Amino acid sequence: MKLIQNKQFEEERALYESREVHLLNCRFDGAADGESALKESKHIIAENCFCNLRYPFWHDDDLKIINTEMTGLCRAAIWYSSDISISGTKMHGIKALRECGNVSLTDCDIDSPEFGWSVIGLEMKNSSAKSEYFCMRSENLRFTGVRLSGKYSFQYVKNAVFDSCEFDTKDAFWHAQNVTVRNSVIRGEYLAWYSDSLTLENCKIYGTQPLCYCKNLKIVNCEMHDADLAFEKSDVNAEIVTPMISIKNPRSGEITLPELKQLIMDDENAKGKVTVAPRG
Repeated sequence: MKLIQNKQFEEERALYESREVHLLNCRFDGAADGESALKESKHIIAENCFCNLRYPFWHDDDLKIINTEMTGLCRAAIWYSSDISISGTKMHGIKALRECGNVSLTDCDIDSPEFGWSVIGLEMKNSSAKSEYFCMRSENLRFTGVRLSGKYSFQYVKNAVFDSCEFDTKDAFWHAQNVTVRNSVIRGEYLAWYSDSLTLENCKIYGTQPLCYCKNLKIVNCEMHDADLAFEKSDVNAEIVTPMISIKNPRSGEITLPELKQLIMDDENAKGKVTVAPRG
């Protein structure tokens, strides 16, 4: 690969259609304020770089980004690209990742509203994220050890597995399909309304009015805290190991738990069975 080291680029499309390039300790910054530095490029490594300009990586293939900083001014950094590996990197511009395929992120720090929309194939490990509408309409997700803070996360996602994660996010997993969350902590209001085929295993769940209007909902050995008016009009089979405040009109299935303050069954179509069985 051609090595470009300790250089600064500020002009429009500075490295347009580059091939087989290793950028080391380079800066994308300057008064010219140019956009789209590496648009339409292939086989690129960006290592220890500083990105302070808009749209640097669009329509790229085989992209590796290592120990790099994308500032708040690095807007919409990676779009329409594929086969991407990102590690040890700060991604702090809005809409940092969108419409991409086959993406791997490890040890990254994400502070990016509207991050990860319409991505097909996203693996994320040991990373933190602050975002609103995080990963909306993305598919084939595999997350391990991810900490997320934000609102409206994982809406309309499909085919996802989350393990050992911590999510503090309102309205998470709305309309999600075929999702499994294991060994994780989820905090937030109105969890996973309108989801289909959501499975929660060994999780701690906090928040009001969770898991309503769900289809094929499965809960295995989970704690539910501050949960009131849960499971309204949901098809649910649940094994809950903590007391709950209230359950309202589950449509079908069976729910077991050790203690329940209030069961509301005032809908003639609510056929779900609720069994209160104190744990010995």
